[in-house]
Amino acid sequence: MNNLLKNIKEFMNDEEGLTVVEYVIGAAMLVFGLTSIFGNIGTVLGDKLSDIVDAISTTEAP
Repeated sequence: MNNLLKNIKEFMNDEEGLTVVEYVIGAAMLVFGLTSIFGNIGTVLGDKLSDIVDAISTTEAP
């Protein structure tokens, strides 16, 4: 456990800049996050639009 904490502290204090691996991991996390956010928004909007269309189609004209 001490070794893990030591490695984490060394990683946090490392000021050499981002390596290619860190850029790839960061980009993958960004793509995953954006995909999940916009995927959920699209699903919610699609469901709402379907509800509106159903409500309009079942409403009787006066």
